[in-house]
Amino acid sequence: MADNKEELTPITVITGFLGAGKTTLVNYILKEQNQWKICVLENEFGEVAIDDGLGEYLLCRFAIACRVAESLDAPEDLITMDNGCVCCSVRGDLVRTLGQLASRRKDFDAILLETTGLADPAPIVYTIQTNPKMSDSYRIDSIVCLADCKHLEAHLDEKKPDGSVNEALQQVAFADKILLNKVDLVTEEEKAKLEARLRTINKFATVIETERSRAPLDKILGLNSFNMESILNYDPNFFDDEDEKKIHNLELVQSVGIKFEGNLHAQWFNMFMMDLLRERAADLYRTKGLLSFHGQGDTKFVFQGVHEQINFGPAKKPWKEGEVRENKFVFIGKNLDRAELTKSLMECLYKEEKK
Repeated sequence: MADNKEELTPITVITGFLGAGKTTLVNYILKEQNQWKICVLENEFGEVAIDDGLGEYLLCRFAIACRVAESLDAPEDLITMDNGCVCCSVRGDLVRTLGQLASRRKDFDAILLETTGLADPAPIVYTIQTNPKMSDSYRIDSIVCLADCKHLEAHLDEKKPDGSVNEALQQVAFADKILLNKVDLVTEEEKAKLEARLRTINKFATVIETERSRAPLDKILGLNSFNMESILNYDPNFFDDEDEKKIHNLELVQSVGIKFEGNLHAQWFNMFMMDLLRERAADLYRTKGLLSFHGQGDTKFVFQGVHEQINFGPAKKPWKEGEVRENKFVFIGKNLDRAELTKSLMECLYKEEKK
């Protein structure tokens, strides 16, 4: 695996419903903007396994729908646009497509992977992080949800026949960034109401307002927001208890931030996480943590997860001398019980044995 993360080509995963403005966004990137050289990969409809080891995970075949070409059957594997961006017409699964792009990845600044209809990006994350051919060349930079400000509320309210979480809720829950498109089609009151609801579902995602999909690319690309240390940059207010603010949360999917001081007992915390993931992995879309362990000196630990896939390790910078050892946790998922999670986590604190 490549040692230097800076040398890996960043992949931004774009989710969102048909009609949210993804076609307009792709056209803007390929034809109008001139600041970034981006390789845009867009799925074509037709299911194929993303990787042999993923079993039930099926994903749309990945190929670029070249918006500015006369035909999708152009013989070239790569079509270079006037602004230096790249359209990829390689047809096949994600691993094969990115593998064929690897030799040219230095030619562009980032890859934008558009995934129409894909509510759960876990298969993509899993493949990039665990397949050596992928992790040597690429890293997940961020997960961006492109949302139609005019119709998102209706999508969020959609009821599934089996009572499960609908795709719009999942896309918002997984996102690091939410591109709230078509803000010019709603009133300020409607927009404020929708943004407040988005914060309830996922208050850790940055909401970026756009019109006609003119996204500020420097706010969604190359930021490395999908990384273990992103929790270090969160607003401390994100971890306040909603109950104290008298907010009545009726969302099926919500985000919970928890913080408390002290050193954790490594074995007890590991047991808690193993039990939690064994019982609730499907309901936990994103998890993040900043940890202080007893017996580990000044080493600060961080983790982040998508479902049961957890990345854990030391942070780049240790605890400073005199710094308060405050553990922080982020859970985004279905039917979360803040009180129960807080109680279980605090039971993992190391306690000095009484003599």
